[in-house]
Amino acid sequence: MGRKLVVVGAGSWGTALASIAAPQCPTVIWARSAVTADEIEIRHTNERYLPGLGLSAELAATSNLEVALKGADAVLMAVPSHGTRAILEQAASWIAPRTPVFSLSKGIEADTMMRMSEVITSVVPHATAGVLTGPNLAGEIAQGQPAACIVASEEQAAAEMVQSMLHSATLRVYSSTDVIGCEIAGATKNVLAIAAGIATGFGFGDNTRSALITRGLAEMGRLGITLGGQTLTFGGLAGVGDLIATCTSEKSRNRTVGFALGQGRDLVEIIDSMHMVAEGVKTAGPLVRLAAAEGIEMPICEQVAQIVAGTATPRQALLNLMERPARVEWDETLYRGLVHDES
Repeated sequence: MGRKLVVVGAGSWGTALASIAAPQCPTVIWARSAVTADEIEIRHTNERYLPGLGLSAELAATSNLEVALKGADAVLMAVPSHGTRAILEQAASWIAPRTPVFSLSKGIEADTMMRMSEVITSVVPHATAGVLTGPNLAGEIAQGQPAACIVASEEQAAAEMVQSMLHSATLRVYSSTDVIGCEIAGATKNVLAIAAGIATGFGFGDNTRSALITRGLAEMGRLGITLGGQTLTFGGLAGVGDLIATCTSEKSRNRTVGFALGQGRDLVEIIDSMHMVAEGVKTAGPLVRLAAAEGIEMPICEQVAQIVAGTATPRQALLNLMERPARVEWDETLYRGLVHDES
C-alpha cells in the first residue's frame, strides 16, 4: 500500500484531481453530501460537477470527515476559500503532525485577507501548509487531457511528496517553494478573468483581451513580489499559464461571470444561476484591500472590486481604466524583483 491521499471537497476540481490520483495511490475524497459520496463510491460518477464523465473505480468516497482523514499522509483542501476555515476547524484534530495540507482554492479570506496557506497554518499549526495551482480546468483534467500544475510549500519535502502522488502520464506536476507567489497569482487571475469576461461580453476582441491579460500580469507581479513572491513564478504555470487559461476559456467560471456582466445581467442573478463558485467574486474586495495595505496599485482589480460591490457599472469601470494617465510600461517593482532573482 502506498501513501494515502485525502481530497476534502467533491466539487469539479477536487473530484477530477482525486480521480487522477486514485490509480497511483490510495485516494479518498470527502463529500459534504452522503448522496454525492455514494455516487462516487458506487457509480464512479459525479454528475452534478462533472456530467458525463467517468471516475476512477479505485477512488473511494465518504461523507464522514473523520473516516476520510484517518491515516492520511497528505490532504488536499478542495473547498471554496470562504469555507476553508470552517472545514479545517472540523478536521484539525484528525490531521497528524507535519501532514502536508495543500489548498486547491484560489482566493483570499474576506475578513482576515489571509492567503489559504495562512489559514491552514492558523487553524492547523501542526500541519505543513502548501498550495496546488496552475492552468487546470477540471473537466479537461478529468478527461485525461495533457496538463500541468505546480505544488508549492516552504518545506520542499512536502511539495515533493504531493508531487509524487499526483504526477502521471496526463498530469505533469512541478514543485516550488514559492507559496506566496503561487497563491497571489491564483487569487489575482480569478479577478482578472472577470474583467476579461466583461470585455468579451461587451463584444471587444483579441486586442482588448491581450491588453487586460498583460496589464493584469503586471498587477499580479507587483503585489506578489512586494509580499515576498519570486518574479519567475509569475511567468510560469501559476502566473501566465493560469491567467491565459482562465481569461480565455469559455469553461472558466470567473470569465463566465464577467461575460454575463458585460452583457448587462445582474450579478446576483448570475451567481444564483451557477452551482459552482467563482472565486474572483468574493476575492476581489479582500485582494484590493490587501494591495492597498501594501501601497500597491491594482487598477484592473480595483475596478472589478467596485463592480462586484455594486459601486460601479462595467461601463463606468471601463471608462475609469481608459482615462488613467499615460505611464511607462515596465514597473520598477517588477524590475527590482527580476534583478533580485538573477543576483
